[in-house]
Amino acid sequence: MTDQPQVLLERRGQAYWITLNRPNKRNALNQAMIDAIGKGYVNAHADSRVRVIVLTGAGDKAFCAGADLQPGAGFTFDYAQPTTIYADLIRMAARATLPSIARLNGVCMAGGMGLLCMTDMAVASEHVRFGLPEVKVGVFPMQVLSLMQRLIPQRVLREWCLSGEPFDAAVAREHGLVNYVVSAAELDAKIDWLVERLVDKSPTAIRRGKAAMRAIEAMSFEQAIAYTETQIATMALTEDAREGMAAFNEKRPPRWTGR
Repeated sequence: MTDQPQVLLERRGQAYWITLNRPNKRNALNQAMIDAIGKGYVNAHADSRVRVIVLTGAGDKAFCAGADLQPGAGFTFDYAQPTTIYADLIRMAARATLPSIARLNGVCMAGGMGLLCMTDMAVASEHVRFGLPEVKVGVFPMQVLSLMQRLIPQRVLREWCLSGEPFDAAVAREHGLVNYVVSAAELDAKIDWLVERLVDKSPTAIRRGKAAMRAIEAMSFEQAIAYTETQIATMALTEDAREGMAAFNEKRPPRWTGR
């Protein structure tokens, strides 16, 4: 009998599911898992049938408890390299042109918070606990900060980072860390509902829109408005834009080509 893979990669209809599969270790990350998550992103973008990525954890106890810090767990740093594999995964997710959803089925801590924040949307079960406990083991959530500083109010983020204390799903929702909080019984239905709201939209519009949102993050207003006015003119030339306008005027569902 072969061992189960540590990350499950599977297309379900128009959604590509990436499932951390170490529930007995609270889905804690090692290097092989980070590589496999990256492979999942590559696979999803290579498949024209895929319209959305869903990232989750196996079981009902943990989404991801962070890095596996046990001796010999396989999570190490190569100090000869200018980047880390975890940061490179975050970079890949930032460049992704498919929308992504985090399905939070259990505890989300430390590096798991980075996985959560690298997705576009998130749905959490009401029992989920969140936290940045790195200060309790003598380190700090350095790489996660690059994502969270754009999502969370500064004073709230400082409290989370400096105290290292956990907080619940209601607090996560209050501060914009997740989009929805539901009961465990409703989690999959809410994920399906959100997926359905994405897969019937223009893949071209979403692809170019995500790229534009990333591009204007560091721009001033004047730079962003100048950039986006060129983008809307270019998008009007796409097949999806022409199809969308035709479908609207003909009062029929659009038939997207993704071009």
